[in-house]
Amino acid sequence: MMVLIIKPKNFGILPGLTEPDVLQTMQQIPGIISIDETISNISVRGGTHDQNLFLWNDIRMYQTGHFFGLISAFNPTLSHTISITKNGSSAFFGESVSSLVTLSSRSENDEKPTTTIGSNMISAEFYKKLKLSKTTSITISGRRSLTDFFSSPTFKNYSKRIFQNTEITDLSTNQIVDYNNNVDFYFYDASIQLQQKIGKKNELNLDLITIKNHLDFEEYSATDSSRSELKQTNFGGSLSWKTNWNEKNSTQIISSFSNYNLISENQTLESNQTLNQENKVLDLALKLQHNYAVSNKFKLGFGYQINEIGVTNFDEINLPIFSRTITNVLISHAGITEGTFQSNNKKSILKLGVRGNYFEKFNEVLIEPRLQFNQKISNNFNLEILGEFKSQTLSQIIDLQQDFLGIEKRRWTLANNESIPIQKSKQVSIGFTFKKNNWLINLDNFYKEIDGITTSSQGFQNQFEFIKSTGSYAVFGSELLIQKNFGNFYTWINYTFNENNYSFEALTNGDFQNNFEIMHTINWSAIYEWNNLKIALGSKYHTGRPITTPLNLFVTEANPNIIYDLPNRSKLDDYFQMNFSVSKKWNFNDTLNLQTAFSIINFLNTKNSINRFYRVNSNNNSIESVDTYSMQFTPNFSFKLSF
Repeated sequence: MMVLIIKPKNFGILPGLTEPDVLQTMQQIPGIISIDETISNISVRGGTHDQNLFLWNDIRMYQTGHFFGLISAFNPTLSHTISITKNGSSAFFGESVSSLVTLSSRSENDEKPTTTIGSNMISAEFYKKLKLSKTTSITISGRRSLTDFFSSPTFKNYSKRIFQNTEITDLSTNQIVDYNNNVDFYFYDASIQLQQKIGKKNELNLDLITIKNHLDFEEYSATDSSRSELKQTNFGGSLSWKTNWNEKNSTQIISSFSNYNLISENQTLESNQTLNQENKVLDLALKLQHNYAVSNKFKLGFGYQINEIGVTNFDEINLPIFSRTITNVLISHAGITEGTFQSNNKKSILKLGVRGNYFEKFNEVLIEPRLQFNQKISNNFNLEILGEFKSQTLSQIIDLQQDFLGIEKRRWTLANNESIPIQKSKQVSIGFTFKKNNWLINLDNFYKEIDGITTSSQGFQNQFEFIKSTGSYAVFGSELLIQKNFGNFYTWINYTFNENNYSFEALTNGDFQNNFEIMHTINWSAIYEWNNLKIALGSKYHTGRPITTPLNLFVTEANPNIIYDLPNRSKLDDYFQMNFSVSKKWNFNDTLNLQTAFSIINFLNTKNSINRFYRVNSNNNSIESVDTYSMQFTPNFSFKLSF
């Protein structure tokens, strides 16, 4: 399916969730998985999270999660519609070599004004839709965590999960010290949307969004103390105007900006060393698109886009004195042409597009063709062929695993066409869809190549952790979705097979399994509805991710280095989790209703290792493994009052 449209509120509830989290919902689709349970590390067909383009109401989002990835950064009270394209994306979208995820929270103007307030064991939220006139509406939403003054069991389990193996848990040192610490954490998000219809032909939309995570970490002993701080924000806005000139012509103009900041101050108690780090992104974009209906069968689209991205990375240490600031700016232009043909019987649809990118700094032109073909073979059976060439200049890298307190390790950086190339992808897929008697069966087979990746972007924690090199990966796989509705009961199961391999020519043994290869994945969910009561049960299973194990068990003081086996030759144990949710809605009158929900993540309390790395224990010259474990048994409760 070339574009998957999901409305989380239509699900109402999903296993393990009390609210329709938009980025958790998209993981119900085959080929989309988070290998560490966070929505800030979503892999689509074997790619990294930064290779996905996330757009919220035309604003590019550089921060997608709260609680360092455990919670979506988009308020679940908003009526989001998610469009997901894994292949064959429109030529009007660039800057992603993996998937395209567009989130729209714009509602129809004829919707009734409403107010919603609610809370769960992590945060409280607010939503208000106002009708200023028949043609004008404004929507305001906000959410803030309760974590800095209310330590619920849910919050404690989230903290245990996210702060594992970081400086917050004091696992960066092998020495036993008598330290105490205080952790103060909170997050919030807010948005404002204005929708204005001008006459019968024009529509104006203004959207603003702000997202923030803030962590204070104080560490102290009997004689000394230190304080560290981490702030992560994303502020963005868009202004769009669309007009229908006549039955054949329409035009849309979109201007947008996105400003991302990650700032940390890390004070070390033992050495009085202070490390300041910053990662900043400023993204400015202007897009113009004109559509012309040549006939009932043939439509054309033309467009021009200009994008300016500036990225700054800053590091400063007081002992020894060191300071570094690196700022890069890249301006790109894109010309787009796209045509859609539909046969008279509407059984055949062909969309061909081409995107021409010009990068001023490199004086380089990249031509990206796109293909979408859909053929209705019978009333119940469809064939689909998709293909695309895409590119990406912005990516996330990891300089050191302990950057930004070891919690938010990745920093955005721009391509320089040398040590960090422009990433380029090509992908082709063939799929089949069957629909009949409330059955839906979809099978996709694909092959994808990504060139221009760096070792710094892949999160190595083995012999390649400090080596800078460029390479590629190739992944082929199959995705199967089976869905069936039985009146008030509906269920679906999906299976994904991926084989994903790196190729780094400059590295010894440079052809090996991808860090993000999950060869087999099975997700199952079932939902039952009865008299405003919903019960959801689901399970997740996947094979373990690749890891590199050491050959030596001990080291010497003269040679305290780990000698590793061949890269990614071993794997973690398989992952399995069962989740449960139940919700109930009470309608008191036409406008007043209350919805409550209860959920349990991992109600079997299965202990899953989702990452493992090795380090030297200098106390006994041994090599020890450090595991990161999945979320343990975690209940949550929420209520939402609408009027």
